[in-house]
This record gives sequence, C-alpha cells and structure tokens, in this order.
Amino acid sequence: MKTVMVNPNQIDRRWKIVDAKGKVLGRVATEVARMLMGKHKPICSPNVDTGDFVVVINAEHVVLTGNKANTKQYFHHTGMIGGERWVTFQQHLENESTYPLMAAIWGMLPHSSLGHEMIKKLKIYAGAEHPHAAQKPEVVAL
Repeated sequence: MKTVMVNPNQIDRRWKIVDAKGKVLGRVATEVARMLMGKHKPICSPNVDTGDFVVVINAEHVVLTGNKANTKQYFHHTGMIGGERWVTFQQHLENESTYPLMAAIWGMLPHSSLGHEMIKKLKIYAGAEHPHAAQKPEVVAL
C-alpha cells in the first residue's frame, strides 16, 4: 500500500452546518473540532489542513451536564499585577453567548499555525440565522 501525500491545493472543502440547540457543549465541540481538522476524511494528514468549513447555529442554547452550568468558570488575566479575572459560564451566556463553544473548540485544536488556520474556518452564531446560505452547507446531525 502506497502512502498518499496530500496536496493542499487539491483539498475539497465543504460547508457543514451544526445545530447546537439543546446539545451538550463538549459533544458538539468534539465533533466540530473533528470536522475542522479533517479527521472525518480518508485523506487526513497531520501536517496539512484538510478540514471543512463549519457553521454552528444556536450556540446560546448549548447546555452543560450536572451542576457545571453554575460552577464552571473561565480564567482571563489582564497582564497587570493581581489581574486575574474569573467569569462564570452563565455570565458568558448573557454577555457573549458564543464564547463557551469557541473556547471549547479551540482547546481541542492544535495550538500552532495550523490550528490558527483551522479556527478561521469556524463560524459561530448565537441565533438560528446565518449569512452562509449561498455556500449551501450540508446539515450534520449529532
């Protein structure tokens, strides 16, 4: 069996749409990260971005299991002395409802220049409307 070398110019990128309404945060994030990396394709390669474009809608309706909705916190440091900031999951849903899903997906991607290219193919929207109807995205059932 021959090893196939992936040519970045010949990758067929498709548009996928994922509805996160009522779905568990981590389960949605793992599937979206898998599609962004291209792990669902037979031509998957660790050194080439073979993934698809992913549109996530209804991100504000994502749920957490157990008591995590009340206890989960996100850390941010301002860079100043004593600048630790902790924001809860509920506060993020009220202020910036796409952040928890974006943070979960980014944590599952490689933290390199390749990962930065992958995250650019992710589009997250809080509501059900999105401006990507012209790309004719395929609906993915999770």
